[in-house]
Amino acid sequence: MSSFFSRCNSIRVESGNWILYEHPNFRGHQYYLKRGEYPDFHQWMGYNDSIRSCRLAPQHHGSYRIRVYEREDFGGHMMEFSDDCPHVYEHFRYNDIHSCNVQDGHWIFYEEPNYRGRQYYLRPGEYRRFSDWGASSPRVGSIRRMRDSY
Repeated sequence: MSSFFSRCNSIRVESGNWILYEHPNFRGHQYYLKRGEYPDFHQWMGYNDSIRSCRLAPQHHGSYRIRVYEREDFGGHMMEFSDDCPHVYEHFRYNDIHSCNVQDGHWIFYEEPNYRGRQYYLRPGEYRRFSDWGASSPRVGSIRRMRDSY
């Protein structure tokens, strides 16, 4: 997208749900946007006005299941979620998630509780360490299912 413009000051999502990325090739900070208007980057919880790639978010109409682990390579305590979790620590009793297995559906990890902070999109599969989902730390404050609306 950088060949079209150098900064992104506002966004209007007219249809579908989108995942925006700070860097080309779907890398860097991620932002999940549903239909609506976002007059500045703070409205989509952006850390700056740099958007270099985007993709249409997949639709999922089945069940949701994700297993999170206290340690890398699926070690330590495990907990399974099938619904949104606004405060991971209250349910899991750990501040950090080092690995996870997305069994059904698509999910978003948020760095802070109540769906705030940096976002990380997870599709079905195994994530043996937090860097596999693009995070620089294992901090996960909340978890949300990627649905058509929330």
